[in-house]
Amino acid sequence: IGAATSWGDILASDLPASYDALKEAAREIGSVQIQTSATIGGNLCTASPAADSVPCLMALDAEIELASIRQRRRIPLAEFLTGPRQTALAEDELLVAIWIAETSEQGCSAFEKLGARRYLVISIAMVAARLAVVDGQISKAAVSVGSCAPVAVRLGELETALIGQNPASAAQLAEQHKQSIIAALSPIDDVRASADYRREAAAELVRRAVDRAGKKAAS
Repeated sequence: IGAATSWGDILASDLPASYDALKEAAREIGSVQIQTSATIGGNLCTASPAADSVPCLMALDAEIELASIRQRRRIPLAEFLTGPRQTALAEDELLVAIWIAETSEQGCSAFEKLGARRYLVISIAMVAARLAVVDGQISKAAVSVGSCAPVAVRLGELETALIGQNPASAAQLAEQHKQSIIAALSPIDDVRASADYRREAAAELVRRAVDRAGKKAAS
């Protein structure tokens, strides 16, 4: 995906179901006017903890391509984002593309976001989940939470627990792992929500996201 690709372009593209979360996030990034002009590369380089694209791209195991007159290099998205408003960009580098491996295009995904209202709002918490199902069992799982830590985080313990399970039980497993989900997060108190509220909200959004992704992947 070219870094200058707009959110409107992403919404209009014919993409596999694994990109559903990214499209769902695109629909909630600003107004239609913003979606037409704002780019995925800009969203990443801003490096806001509340950037809606980040959990979706983390669930796709995205890599970031950086270019300068010296070299081109690719690094995982988790390494590109080094903190709030901070990235691994060198002074002479540009973000030029986001790479998604074919192996990460398996399954279906879902995006859940909580804000003070539905649209045109900074996220209190958001979650992207991608599940692949083979022979009635979850074969791949990726779950990422945003706006609840300095950078978005993957929930490795939950992902491991989901493998081999019936997708119909995904929501129940997320509920059972609520405490580990909460422990993986380090949100802040701000004008939008308290840290405790964010933790509780994120755990519920995880449950909803894996439930929707599981149902789509199983159908």
